[in-house]
Amino acid sequence: MNVLFVVSECVPFVKSGGLADVAGSLPNELIKQGTDVRVILPKYGTIHQQYKKEMNPVKQFDVKVGWRKQYCGIEQLVLKNITYYFVDNEYYFNRENLYGYDDDGERFAYFNQAVLESLGHIDFLPDIIHCHDWHTAMIPYLLRIKYQHRQGYQHRQGYQHRQGYQQIKSVFTIHNLQFQGIFAKEAAGDLFELDYKHFNSKELEFYGAMNFMKGGLVAADSITTVSEAYKEEIQTEYYGEKLHGLLKQRANHLEGILNGIDDEFYNPASDPALKQSFHVSNRRGKKENKLDLQQKFGLEEDIEIPIIAMVTRLTKQKGLDLITCIFHELMQEDIQFILLGTGDEPFEQFFRAMEQKYPQKCKAYIGFDESIAHRIYAGADLFLMPSQFEPCGLGQMIAMRYGAVPIVRETGGLKDTVLSYDPETRKGNGFTFTNFNAHDMLYTIRRALDFFQNENDMDQVMTNAMKKDFSWAQSAFQYNRLYASLITRSETHVF
Repeated sequence: MNVLFVVSECVPFVKSGGLADVAGSLPNELIKQGTDVRVILPKYGTIHQQYKKEMNPVKQFDVKVGWRKQYCGIEQLVLKNITYYFVDNEYYFNRENLYGYDDDGERFAYFNQAVLESLGHIDFLPDIIHCHDWHTAMIPYLLRIKYQHRQGYQHRQGYQHRQGYQQIKSVFTIHNLQFQGIFAKEAAGDLFELDYKHFNSKELEFYGAMNFMKGGLVAADSITTVSEAYKEEIQTEYYGEKLHGLLKQRANHLEGILNGIDDEFYNPASDPALKQSFHVSNRRGKKENKLDLQQKFGLEEDIEIPIIAMVTRLTKQKGLDLITCIFHELMQEDIQFILLGTGDEPFEQFFRAMEQKYPQKCKAYIGFDESIAHRIYAGADLFLMPSQFEPCGLGQMIAMRYGAVPIVRETGGLKDTVLSYDPETRKGNGFTFTNFNAHDMLYTIRRALDFFQNENDMDQVMTNAMKKDFSWAQSAFQYNRLYASLITRSETHVF
């Protein structure tokens, strides 16, 4: 099978969130299982010069973006057996940030069309185009509306022949339904040259605006989300972000496949960022990492004081409102609190202020540093993720890998990966609460702290957490099964 991953970000080149980690890890596991996976993404100006020097030009051509004719260069880089294609256009992508510009609609309309146009120029014609989040969501739609009868080149065994786009199937993955790519209704015609007849409630229209993600949800042959629980949640009004009706209509083509983590990169037995390596059967090194973390942040060096940590974006989605509500009460506990993250200014200011008010108990690193994040995972006892919603979540998986026991709200991927510890059965790998309520969270934190004082129980829950397998192998198997089912299906999705 040939699969083309289309993403707006990908480790190790560019990253703003968990999507980049998925794009950087999942293709490698799919390749191990026999699928030919290649990745295409924008050539951002922020990509390290080292990678840019290794890129080789493939083709140059023009892409129409409505009435505009824009340059497109395709460059190629092979890294660790994966072929990456980069869409080069400095006007759209040579900028300081990945997103957040007034012309994001035009930028990613260009990217969607450049990807489809590139299939007539690169030496790879996919059986499956796998698109991720709103930045790529119009590809399944355009594939059916505009490119159905186009021809692409397929290179095999030393010769090439033309093959129709109509044979390509599409998969669209929702990583976060909250961000949909909503723009003025004129975008359909202005950016894609689509007839106004496509601007209707069954296709691209969304409360008077155009919605890129809706295009993907309407047209993709299959839709996936990044956890089973999130798949169910987004079909409800509370979590569905006004698309729950459409998602319920497409429920038979909707599948939840849990994300994984790179268990080589996140490995306490070999992580170069750590003071001392450790693993599940010999955790003595975790104590050394805890003392190292306390020293790093200027806290009292005492392994008996529980460390509660957060590595997170500072947004309401991540439950920061709950934290600020009960933080002064939390500081009355015999704990140390360490936070690493950046995000909304009010939350950044709050934690700076709390660090000043509780200098012996609270430390906040406002920003992001990968090495420090690993040291926090390795040194923390408890890892807090009280998300309002969480499509999958990687932090809780990484934390468990490093023996930091998660405290989470039961939502999305957190619900699928963390089972509340039961001292009677000695099963469970963390502590959970159900309602999005600050004092329910505080009660659960205090419950976890009580178990921290019981060495046998804490040892058991930590062991359970570290033994949990969150590698990509099972996820890749499920994706390959999905791809194969689409290829063997003769018909394409009709909307």
